[in-house]
This record gives sequence, structure tokens and C-alpha cells, in this order.
Amino acid sequence: MNIAIDARGANLYAGTGIGTYTIELLKYINKHDSENKYLLYWYGSNYKQFNFNKNISISIASKKHHHFFEEYFIPENIKLKNIDIYHVPQNGIGLPSKKSCIYISTIHDLIPYVMPETVGRGYLKKFISQMPQIVQNSDIIITVSNYSKKDIMRIFDVDENKIKVTYLAADDYFKPIEENVCKDYLNKKYNINFDYLLYIGGFSPRKNVKSILLAYSRLIKDIKDKYKVVIVGSSKDEHSFLISLANSLNISENVIFTGYVPYEDLPYFYSGATLFLYPSLYEGFGLPPLEAMSCCTPVITSNVSSIPEIVGDAALLINPFDAEQLKNSIEELIHDENKRNSLAIHGYEHSLKFSWNKTAKETLNIYKEAKNNL
Repeated sequence: MNIAIDARGANLYAGTGIGTYTIELLKYINKHDSENKYLLYWYGSNYKQFNFNKNISISIASKKHHHFFEEYFIPENIKLKNIDIYHVPQNGIGLPSKKSCIYISTIHDLIPYVMPETVGRGYLKKFISQMPQIVQNSDIIITVSNYSKKDIMRIFDVDENKIKVTYLAADDYFKPIEENVCKDYLNKKYNINFDYLLYIGGFSPRKNVKSILLAYSRLIKDIKDKYKVVIVGSSKDEHSFLISLANSLNISENVIFTGYVPYEDLPYFYSGATLFLYPSLYEGFGLPPLEAMSCCTPVITSNVSSIPEIVGDAALLINPFDAEQLKNSIEELIHDENKRNSLAIHGYEHSLKFSWNKTAKETLNIYKEAKNNL
């Protein structure tokens, strides 16, 4: 087969679930598939680091002029190269209206439809305007959880046979690191030399990070004296609001906002944490809890959207709208070392069920099925 992939998301969405998904899919293809020929539409020059095989060619697109590339250059190039399948991994955004081959889109979630108030205006407008046509033009839709599949079926009245579910996974990089190694590394680089509760993720209102601060402010004194809160992520969305909230709750001395942290440092933060907290209100999948589990860190997370489907019984589930329940769950695990350790081990074993190799292999099977049946 001749397969084209819009790989621009590897850079345009770097550091997000979409960017990671695109990169991991390409890594697997490069390593395991020498049978099919691939054409990657790429933005940036870092494709050279992949040392792509001879069956993979690169076509460079500009960061600008999206409309020209998506509606003129790519459709004509697909015809010229006799492409059988064109796959757009970033929620189908940029899928051409002109069609000369099988179209496959990965729609990770429908957050702009479900929680529009949590999405930037520019992306919201683009997503809402393009998604009906994306759904209609896609011969196959890949999504990342059964919960997202149900959302797509509900909002767009799509036949369930058109939607395939492939779970995401934590990178192999996320593994348990010995406690003394974590402490030494975090102390030297970040001046973190204390026990802490951890949050890693974005600061969109749907991430509900404010409930962590509210819950922490209500913890009994002996826990607040022993444990601080470490919040990792770049300064955007509600970041400034959360700093102000910590000040108003008189807990700012115990809440550490690290700002941006390099990807290679995240396993140290996960492995060094006593608990990982993730009270998100909505996720199409939700990678951070799985990353924490992969580092053998006990997780407290939400009982809504796709999260219970992904974490199963390997995390302590709470109502994310109830800060008091989050506070009680933190206290429960802090005071019960046996339960905390048991949850950490169970979470780690559960995380092993997910792998990017499995995700990519299932994606290749979807390509074959689409070519044979459509």
C-alpha cells in the first residue's frame, strides 16, 4: 500500500497527547513496517533525527499557508503519488475536502463540543467549523477510548462500525526510579528536597487543578506540615489564576509551581511523588495517570469521562466536583501505607497492559482492513 500521513502534528502539537501519538506511530512504522510505502507531510527539519527507512519519504510543508497545503498541495500530491490511504492524526484537522483515496482521521476527543468554554476561541472556531466535514469525509475514524467513541456517535450520529478504538500508552521512558536517585536529582536541579503530592498536565479549566489546591488547603495540619504540592506545567491558561488562588488560601509557601519541565525529567517527578493527583473533568484518554502508574506512583483521579475506562480499579477514583472527597482520599492514602503501596503496585501492573507498539500495530491493521474492504 501507498500510505500518506499528515505528520505535521509531531511538531505543531509537540508535548501534547496528539504530538506524542503521532511520533510514536511513526517510530513503530519506521521500525516494523518495510512492506508498505509511506509519504509523510512534515513541518520542521527534525525529521532527520529519525533516520527514516527507504520506504518512507518526506514532503515538507510550511507552518504558514495551511489552507493552500490542505486544500490544494496535499490533495494533488496524493493523486500524483497514487496514495491508497491518507491518515490525519490531529483530530482530522486539515483533512482535505477533495478526495481521491481512503481517508482516515484520528479524533481524540470532542472537547470543543462538550466543554467549549475550556477551549481557546481560535481552535474552537476551527474545530467546530471543520469537524462535521471531517466526520463525513473520513472512511474510518480512529479514536482513543470507547468513551470518545460514544461521544462521536452521539454528537454526529455515526455508525459505530466506522469508528475504531486504539488506546494510547505511556512512553517506555516512564519507569520507576529509585527513591534516593529521585531525591538527589530533584534536589540538585529543582531544589525539591521534601515529600510532595504531584500534578502534571495542562491548566485548562477542564483539568480542574483548582480542586487540588482547595483539597490541600483543607488537609489536617500534620499532613500539610509534611507534604507540599508540586504542580508541573508551562505557564498558560489558568496558571496565573492558580497562583492567586494558592495565595488567597494561604498555602502558597507549600505549593510549588515549577513552570516548564523537560520531558526527560518527568519520570523523576512521577517516581519521587507520594501521590499523583489528576481530578480532570473530561478526558478523551488522559495520559498522565498512566504515566504515573508506569512509574509505580499511586494515583487519585476522576470517576468521569474516559478515565475509569483507562485506569480501571488500579487508581482511587473520586468525584472531581467534590474537593472534600479528594481531600479525604488524600488523607486516607497518606495514613495507610499498605493501601498506598498496594495501589502503586497494582497501578504499575495495570500500566503494562498498554504499549505504543500495540497501538501502532492495531493502526496498521486498520489500514489493511480499510484497503481490503473499502
